[in-house]
Amino acid sequence: MFFATRCLPGGGETTPPPSDPTTPTTTPTTPTTASPVATGGLDAKMKAKGKRYFGTATDPGTFGNSQVASIIRAEFGSVTPENSMKWDATESSRGSFNFGNADALVNFATTNGKLIRGHTLVWHSQLPGWVSNINSASELTTVIQNHVATVAGRFKGKIDHWDVVNEVFEENGTFRNSVFYRLLGEQFIDIAFKAAKAADPNAKLYINDYNLDYAGSKINAMISLIGRLKSRGVPIDGVGTQAHLIAGNSINSVPAQIRALAATGLDVALTEIDIRIRKPVTSALLTQQATDYATIIKACVDTPKCVGATVWGVSDRNSWVDSTFPEFDAPLLFDDNYAKKAAYTSASNAMN
Repeated sequence: MFFATRCLPGGGETTPPPSDPTTPTTTPTTPTTASPVATGGLDAKMKAKGKRYFGTATDPGTFGNSQVASIIRAEFGSVTPENSMKWDATESSRGSFNFGNADALVNFATTNGKLIRGHTLVWHSQLPGWVSNINSASELTTVIQNHVATVAGRFKGKIDHWDVVNEVFEENGTFRNSVFYRLLGEQFIDIAFKAAKAADPNAKLYINDYNLDYAGSKINAMISLIGRLKSRGVPIDGVGTQAHLIAGNSINSVPAQIRALAATGLDVALTEIDIRIRKPVTSALLTQQATDYATIIKACVDTPKCVGATVWGVSDRNSWVDSTFPEFDAPLLFDDNYAKKAAYTSASNAMN
């Protein structure tokens, strides 16, 4: 494992981007079943290869920009909410749910014929303090079940994939010391998946993690966990590998790990792709980044169980990398001025 500093979880959004204030609400939206639609750009090429989507992460704070919205409409077939469906955004106070930004994301997606990857239901980060302070296993079980039922249930019939449980492992393959694991052991995963299945039976249910891109303890632990979950009859459909990468750093190892995850029998998705470049950004590094994007997109194309790929944002102008890794820059397919980069061309060509 080459990371001196790990990729922060779930896209690493330690502070959600600013967005318009919303009024807490519990009124459900009318369900409509999402389905793939004819799209141009990257998504059309991915579908031509028998995959389900080529997607991006966004939220009202980014797709509110007309240039970003236009790119999403033209290029991407799926959207993942960057922050608006996380626990702190949807239930910051116990039993008080706020779906303003999540509803806006879902409405944008459905209006424009995009699939939605729900992200994420149970995660140790961006977790309200009231959840972290629970000290009863039975109480936490009830809280997980209620949160998942309410959030997943609100969008029943609209979500294609749900990242039900996110980032459960440390780098050495041990379980993360979260409130969920401390009180419930790995059974918290079973509880969350069963609640999600009950809330939205037709959504595909995923476990998602970062640094599954290299052989070692973490991916081995994930594969072992998947085997246990399947043996217990947990309703799990897929595994997401985030693919937050660094240009030029052993990315040739990624295809083998995608195949290893596919060998579990689950669907595989590349869920949060970005390939950051150490400053100063040079033409040579941009060329390397382009090569690396081609490597991982082709790996998905070449793996039958890989259903799709999502880049974690539209343009370099709005990326979590800027604030989290200030020594890095330029991780995405479009530059600060929303122009296509060499990485865009290479990702596109990888699907030819």
